[in-house]
Amino acid sequence: MTDAQHTPPAAARREQMRTLIEERGFARVAQLSRQFGISEVTVRADLDALADDNVVQRVHGGAVAGTPARPAGLERPFEQSMLAGSDEKARIGRAAAALIESDQAVVLDVGTTTTAIAAAMLERDDLQNVVVITNALNIALALEPAIPRFTVVVTGGTLRPLQHSLVDPLAGVVLDRIRADIAFIGCSGVHVTAGITNVNLPEADVKRRMIATAARTIVVADSSKLGVAQLSRVAPLAEIDTLITGDEADAAVVETLRAAGLRVIRADH
Repeated sequence: MTDAQHTPPAAARREQMRTLIEERGFARVAQLSRQFGISEVTVRADLDALADDNVVQRVHGGAVAGTPARPAGLERPFEQSMLAGSDEKARIGRAAAALIESDQAVVLDVGTTTTAIAAAMLERDDLQNVVVITNALNIALALEPAIPRFTVVVTGGTLRPLQHSLVDPLAGVVLDRIRADIAFIGCSGVHVTAGITNVNLPEADVKRRMIATAARTIVVADSSKLGVAQLSRVAPLAEIDTLITGDEADAAVVETLRAAGLRVIRADH
């Protein structure tokens, strides 16, 4: 049997795909192939057609809702965020990973910039006996090749597919029972008066628990997050030891944050 004998006409099928992608934020080619009973080649053709119509954005392995010019909502899916500022995030990740020492316990929050920290940690062959606690499934899997040099602890909790993150209930159980040397926290905004903020409320709750468990808290945020205040407040600037951002960050905004007492590291090229 062919795809056409099993599925609706292409136009109807693509509309169903568009609706599904908007609901989920992100869909993989393999998932759509199974769900619609069509080949992955046909799925890719459908996604390309939807992208040409500017209703989804194609990314590696699938598609995300919205387009670069017209995002679907305030919170972008992880895969879409990975497309933005990847070079800057990689530099931030290397600068953050350089602060980690062997025999430390490190909390890695969910996010594309903290994922860059995990990638930079893998490149450091000198790191030994590091315990990494994370609520990000993608980070746990990324660090798997470093075991047994690293011990990777996943918080548990309820999965948010949009960010591959684990949130309450249960995400805080592990965090309430540990003491970390450093917590690397991602966010949606860094503002001189609003402090560290996030667009998603459940993830903001976990971030606050991470800060409470760590001796040092380092926020990692690309330049687009500076001067921005979002819905949920994570912490005032006074609770943050250091901010690491890119050298693309607006100099005036950086100086305002420094004048408020925040140590700022700019990861240069």
